[in-house]
Amino acid sequence: MRVKIIGAGLAGSEASWQLARRGVAVELHEMRPEKMTKAHKTGKPAELVCSNSFRGAALSNAVGLLKGELKVFNSLIMDCALQAEIPAGGAMAVDRDRFSGLVEEKLKAEPLIDYVEGEVDEVPEASPESPVIVATGPLTSPSLAASIEKLTGEEHLAFFDAISPIILGESINTDLVFKQSRYDKGGDDYLNIPFNKEEYHSFIEAVQSAELYGGKEEVESDKIDNLRPFEGCMPVEEMISRGVDTPRFGPMKPVGLVDPRTGEEPWAVIQLRMDDSDGHRWNMVGMQTKMKRPDQERIFKSLPGLENAEFVRFGSVHRNSFINSPCCLTPELQLRSQPGLFFAGQITGVEGYVESTAAGLVAGIGAAHLVQGKALPQFTDQTAIGALVSYVSDPERKDFQPMNISFGLMPGYLNSPKRRISKKDRRIKAANFALEQAEKLASEVPFLTEIPREIALESV
Repeated sequence: MRVKIIGAGLAGSEASWQLARRGVAVELHEMRPEKMTKAHKTGKPAELVCSNSFRGAALSNAVGLLKGELKVFNSLIMDCALQAEIPAGGAMAVDRDRFSGLVEEKLKAEPLIDYVEGEVDEVPEASPESPVIVATGPLTSPSLAASIEKLTGEEHLAFFDAISPIILGESINTDLVFKQSRYDKGGDDYLNIPFNKEEYHSFIEAVQSAELYGGKEEVESDKIDNLRPFEGCMPVEEMISRGVDTPRFGPMKPVGLVDPRTGEEPWAVIQLRMDDSDGHRWNMVGMQTKMKRPDQERIFKSLPGLENAEFVRFGSVHRNSFINSPCCLTPELQLRSQPGLFFAGQITGVEGYVESTAAGLVAGIGAAHLVQGKALPQFTDQTAIGALVSYVSDPERKDFQPMNISFGLMPGYLNSPKRRISKKDRRIKAANFALEQAEKLASEVPFLTEIPREIALESV
């Protein structure tokens, strides 16, 4: 029996891998390149449409713990990310083209995965004997979104999402920017554009006066006049509307940096992070924007070092939709009203590349157990993976909004002693315990490093 998976993004790719490596055949459907979204640029699986960063790597960071747990479960996405990793200070970033190329290579070389290109416009019939995983992400096509809405019986939550510009490296004047990571973590992995107080306020005023997409206008074919921004990917204009110093305490914070021209900490900075391993492309960190392209070019080119900037990609906004997961999903990410139908990735309301991968892993392992007649594995909320799926499946949750992983979701951290131990040490202690729990569960859900020949032949 084959499991059908709709969507070959991070979650769908991970779910496919987890199923195949448990001896279950997969039919993985991806509408690209036959039908593209407004944010994707290629037809490759697991394409990163926004940042190329997988965020923090240390165990004292919740997303670092989540990465560690995914590695315990032999995550395809984490494996490919490590192979495609490029310098990014204390964070993990990848060469996005190499990364998606590696995922594509591994998926298409796997004998138990049948990779099918073309749109699926309706959710297929699902049952415990023939599971289906919907992993179409927040850019789900309108026809499939309508089909999902009928099944869930709940209205979608609508937000707008924004992406940052990417600049051609050779067009940056490196004499006017300086290389350094905050606190020198990772050395000189970032380019920094420093601001003094006057320059910062001039930049803020320029953004405030810029013409924005919105209102009754269509943005990437979606009207955003009544949509809420997602807190974890806030457009710079939205940040400024909450207070002129908001960016300076967010993505433009200068803490841990020293301007070599003055020997002092700048008032603010804009950081540029490598987007590929050769440094040909640089992403403007935290500069997600709704500004129209002429104003983006005018304002960003006014910054020191970017006078001759060539934009590989301008910032833009697009609609993201999520199901109201607490109302309709179990902790195993099955639809409560239809066993055998799983949802995974950002469409469930988890936010972030690593979080989407984790949801795909949970759905993939769950579907494998279901089709094999085994009990579905229970991911304890003492782990980051379990805490994340508990958040999106809690039926008591009100005013649901997409969420990144946080130690604040983990009872093991919240209930740990707060005295005589630093916050960092509390987090590391909770992380080590979570990894122990993850390893215990991983031993109970066997992963096959090699697929037996008879199983591979059965899938042909």
